[in-house]
Amino acid sequence: MNALEARNVTKQYATHKALDSVSITIPEKTIYGLLGPNGAGKTTLIRIINQIITSEAGSIEIFGEPLQEKHVGIIGYLPEERGLYKKMKVGDQLMYLAQLKGLSRKDALARIKVWLEKFEIKDWWNKKVEDLSKGMAQKVQFISTVMHEPRLIILDEPFSGFDPVNAQLITEKILELKENGSTIIFSTHRMETVESLCDHIALINKSKKILEGPKKQVKAQYKTNTFVVEHKGAFTLPNHRYELVGQNVVEDNLISTTLKAQDGIKGNEVIRDLIDLTEVHSFQEKLPTMADIFISLVKGEGDEALKKHLLEV
Repeated sequence: MNALEARNVTKQYATHKALDSVSITIPEKTIYGLLGPNGAGKTTLIRIINQIITSEAGSIEIFGEPLQEKHVGIIGYLPEERGLYKKMKVGDQLMYLAQLKGLSRKDALARIKVWLEKFEIKDWWNKKVEDLSKGMAQKVQFISTVMHEPRLIILDEPFSGFDPVNAQLITEKILELKENGSTIIFSTHRMETVESLCDHIALINKSKKILEGPKKQVKAQYKTNTFVVEHKGAFTLPNHRYELVGQNVVEDNLISTTLKAQDGIKGNEVIRDLIDLTEVHSFQEKLPTMADIFISLVKGEGDEALKKHLLEV
């Protein structure tokens, strides 16, 4: 079953079209990266899913059912613009938000205690939100988003305000939530996080979806059959099978050579050709990063220009 299916969702603000017939499919129990530059339409789509605003056209299904009011209770939403009550104490605030999501006071108290222990912040119960740093407040908001164990969790720039240690802690909790059965929509500009966390991605630009699929499949789509080999000893490969892209001395007699193989030549075949010609120390295929793909497609360079760029970096 898919956790969410959006079909041809369109949203118009006066003369600005925020979403132009956007369709995405989010498999259940995955981490789905919703990517795009500022103003692309990501937040508009997230707000429609959360029923904060409505669309002019299109439809959304949640776990096989048309989106409706009851689904608010199975969604956890961490907005980019934080929404805690500054004068309230942390414990009171979490209790209030948990009960809004339908938890009894007893269940809410038990779950809040578990999460405060996970983050090692049990002594924050009586702290006022206004006395917390940005990162501390972000932890509290994250807890408020997930403590009712939602089936669908939407995180909009969840790492904003965190130092590397706390960013790693949040990463661990996100993976834990996935293991426990939640589906996570993850909106971010941090491509290194997309590389490490996301199973599937969609790229929205200028109100349109321009790319979607499993992350591995997307990266494979843009690979250029380029390989990097570190070796000792010069070699010459047949020109009709390989193109030399670049070469430099790493240290002593160790040389790094980047070469492009003809389409259809696999990595194992390249290695077999090389070991008869030189002393191979390391070998790897050069794959595009999500940052490479994101930047090039948002710039409108197109597939061929992107592949050319990947050969040069």
